[in-house]
Amino acid sequence: MSQEEIISLIRRRDERGAQALLIHYGPLMRYVIAPILRDPQDREECLSEALLRVWDKIASYQEELGSWNAWLTALARNAALDRARQLRRTDATQELSVQLPSPEPTPEQEILRREQRDALHRALGQLSAAERVLFYRKYYYMQSTEQIARELGMTPRAVEGRLYRLKKRLRHAMGGDGHA
Repeated sequence: MSQEEIISLIRRRDERGAQALLIHYGPLMRYVIAPILRDPQDREECLSEALLRVWDKIASYQEELGSWNAWLTALARNAALDRARQLRRTDATQELSVQLPSPEPTPEQEILRREQRDALHRALGQLSAAERVLFYRKYYYMQSTEQIARELGMTPRAVEGRLYRLKKRLRHAMGGDGHA
């Protein structure tokens, strides 16, 4: 079944679309989720959540804004990060009995975060496509150095060296001193 057929079925709320999504794109979504969640049960629950998000948010998918695979991997990644945060919060609340300050950022912190994000996007735009892929695999998709090295045909040491130089260049581009 083609990508377009799957999207069309999901938009029409036809359950065959959900089944086809799992068959054709489940492995890709599992690939994105795996480095973030270590427990197999958490991974499967997260995959279910990610599939539900696709079902619920299909109306927001616009092909002209990005590829289907990028949209799916972003949903899967965000579902995995949400699940990891939820698991950390559950563990933390079981350990702590005192009231902690709100984890919500202040308006000033939110403005600073937005400015830093914009500066990072501009700095990433100055990298080559291969450098951006390496950066995203490590810091966006949270893949291990070993996995990246194996899949790119490099040694872990070579990956670490490239990442070190990339971070140094990005710090410099973002106005930092460039020292690690």
